[in-house]
Amino acid sequence: MKNVTIIFKAVALGMGVSTLVLSILGELSVDTAITLLSIGVVCLAIVQLQDKEK
Repeated sequence: MKNVTIIFKAVALGMGVSTLVLSILGELSVDTAITLLSIGVVCLAIVQLQDKEK
């Protein structure tokens, strides 16, 4: 179960970093940014829910 937590945290971090980099490069639309950040937030929410079950 710890591996799943690490994967979700890594995905959330990756979504945040990719949004930042694509924004700096000027290759990011608002719709794409919202989608990427939403995926990251969902992953972090799943991690928090898993922690509360323990």
